[in-house]
Amino acid sequence: METIFDWLTVLTFAGLAVLYLQRSALAEPTDHIWQYLPPAIGCAMVNYAGNEGYTIPAALGLVMVLAYIYYVLKPRLGG
Repeated sequence: METIFDWLTVLTFAGLAVLYLQRSALAEPTDHIWQYLPPAIGCAMVNYAGNEGYTIPAALGLVMVLAYIYYVLKPRLGG
């Protein structure tokens, strides 16, 4: 955990894992496991790019991962 991208991608991936666990416990899940693959791979790519010094592409990639989570997986934020 040396760069800010290490922390941001681990935090994003942890949130993604919690979202998956919450939804998989439902009687009828609203999404499929394959829908979690793009943001998980995106977190790995963002972390690699950020660690290699490509700050702007890594930041844009992180925004894209978060946008995917928000628009495709549609987490309910708040109560």
